Amino acid sequence: MSISPFFHGLNSAYQAEMDDLTSDSEGKDVLRQRLAVKRKELSFLRQMIEISPEMVAVVFNQAFQFKRPSVMEDLVSRESDELPDWDTLADTVVLQPWAQVLAQEILKEPMGEWLMTVAAGLEYLYAKPGKPVAPAHDAGDDDDTDAEDAGEHNDQDQSDDPFSDADDDEGSARRREEAGQDWMEAQGFDRKDR
Repeated sequence: MSISPFFHGLNSAYQAEMDDLTSDSEGKDVLRQRLAVKRKELSFLRQMIEISPEMVAVVFNQAFQFKRPSVMEDLVSRESDELPDWDTLADTVVLQPWAQVLAQEILKEPMGEWLMTVAAGLEYLYAKPGKPVAPAHDAGDDDDTDAEDAGEHNDQDQSDDPFSDADDDEGSARRREEAGQDWMEAQGFDRKDR
């Protein structure tokens, strides 16, 4: 799967945001509670659509059902200004009933359709098991060997059905956790695993 630089960078930020929401300082899983709070703050978050779309997109975590993965893979290969209109995804993406009210609020904004398309792309990348996405800490050019190694690893893992390898789900979760820990450490926080 080819991922545009736009979605690659935004996906790293989205994963970091999700990692931040997932557990509290004691390591307890608080994702549901924190997402509920974020969803109640939507009127405030709407102001961030243009500058930090990943912080708004998290309110749609687990809100989408993807009927045609090939359309989503095409979407995440596009740059920000090449994204299809939200309406064109109607046959491809189904919103969960609970998320439709949130979507109606977002769609009132000038960039609401763009955000909905971006949110669908980010959630597709986040939820896809075995996704060949570089970890959040691979943002610099000085880490080219890690990116090449990740590409080689992903080429070996791909099969006719990328959703069939349960071991890869566990590996993806582990890599996301490690990437989140690396990111937190880079921000000056202590690692949880130390």
